[in-house]
Amino acid sequence: MIIAHDLGTTGDKASLVDSEGRVRASLSRSYATTFGPGGTAEQDPQDWWQSVSAATRGLLAETGIPAHRIEAISFSGQMMGAVLVDEAGDPVRPAIIWADTRSGRQSEQLIARFGLEQAYAITGHRLNPTYTLSKVMWVRDEEPQAFSRARRVLQAKDFIVHRLTGRMLTDPSDASSTNAFDQTASIWSTDLIAAAELNLALFPEIVPSTQVVGTVTGAAAAYTGLAEGTPVVIGGGDGPMAALGAGVLDPGDGGYAYLGTSSWVSIATSRPLHDPAMQTMTFNHVVPGAFVPTATMQTGGGALEWLREVLDPGELTSFGQLLSAMAGVQAATDGLFFLPYLLGERSPYWNPQARAAFIGLCRHHTQAHLTRAVVEGVAFNLRTGLLAFASNGTAITRVDAIGGAAASGAVLQILADVWGVPVASRDLAAEANALGAAVVGGVGVGMFGDLTVARSLSRRQQDVRPDMRLHSDYTGGYQRFVDAYRRLESWFASS
Repeated sequence: MIIAHDLGTTGDKASLVDSEGRVRASLSRSYATTFGPGGTAEQDPQDWWQSVSAATRGLLAETGIPAHRIEAISFSGQMMGAVLVDEAGDPVRPAIIWADTRSGRQSEQLIARFGLEQAYAITGHRLNPTYTLSKVMWVRDEEPQAFSRARRVLQAKDFIVHRLTGRMLTDPSDASSTNAFDQTASIWSTDLIAAAELNLALFPEIVPSTQVVGTVTGAAAAYTGLAEGTPVVIGGGDGPMAALGAGVLDPGDGGYAYLGTSSWVSIATSRPLHDPAMQTMTFNHVVPGAFVPTATMQTGGGALEWLREVLDPGELTSFGQLLSAMAGVQAATDGLFFLPYLLGERSPYWNPQARAAFIGLCRHHTQAHLTRAVVEGVAFNLRTGLLAFASNGTAITRVDAIGGAAASGAVLQILADVWGVPVASRDLAAEANALGAAVVGGVGVGMFGDLTVARSLSRRQQDVRPDMRLHSDYTGGYQRFVDAYRRLESWFASS
């Protein structure tokens, strides 16, 4: 048995996976995010640790599995953050998560010193305030007292691995999400770190995603309910781990879409995919020698979460009810659009100043219309990523959908109609990250032969095929969606 943890934006999900790759049980524990003006998005790493520990104890108690039967612990974790810790591994300040965009000035400094195109060629990513490197610079510039105590910068899963084992490490997939990683050489980029005027010693050792990096200490065992000495596999970042869980390991596996708090479309390749317009980015896969070109938007399913919080603060309406109601109305074809830029935007605009907006509201529009507009806005935005892949020689003819919203047939139909390709959920759509983490952990301890076993552990459900008449209408709607952003872009910059 393996316990795989998926450290997401809203909480940790612990999943018990057996030697045949079956998810036997799952348990989630949430934690809070502090959002604030200026692009603030922070979490308390201690909350992560408490959630991981509570989910682990609860999972063992719920299933009745003795702790000594757990053969490994492995992780999928949110990426692009900055967890600055002292010599003992304790945080010197709250974690700055992927959604934080305060380091705009520092990002501009990097661009001026190093060059946008040169950095993209090395890292596979734009220099942008959503990445780790400029966030660390921001702490140095704005909070020098906290920065003076920092000895390492970790990602979410790395922090939990340290709590379990006492070691400070990362893996190539998470390293590739920092703006500080040389993707070709698979090492930290000394040139970029020097341009940031940071010490290379801040960045931890990089080890393979499948590596057993230590065992659960006595103190961690007492806190989590695990057995002392349980092997810990470092795992990887949530994007590449989701690709593995979706069975996307090489170009022949097609594309997939992740529909979580943030959302993305992605493929697997044997080399980085550099888009001349830099609309997309490329992460290192958890599969050695493979890469995960991705178009990621800041707020995907998170926009639906926001809508429910605003329209129904008492949470009397479930997500299922919202999504069912939207199937009976129209949005874009009724002149209603939603720009889903609640946290600024990464792909395709890389504009932290972008803001969300409903455009075309009329008196007859209801909660159902707003919900459909939000889903269509996410679909339109992700369409830009699919078009970018196609323009660079990687046309996607079908998409597998994973993440919580992939359970909705209404959502899948909108995606298929907007994109013009068949879309299908995996039968473990909500468990893809945990399944990927379990496979990596299983390979690490010899339970599975290699990572290709992931292809056989979930199945593609029946295709939701596009209505090509609606797709034609949506093609015109997509142009209006893009035009709306372009018309507001200068207004965003002046606000």
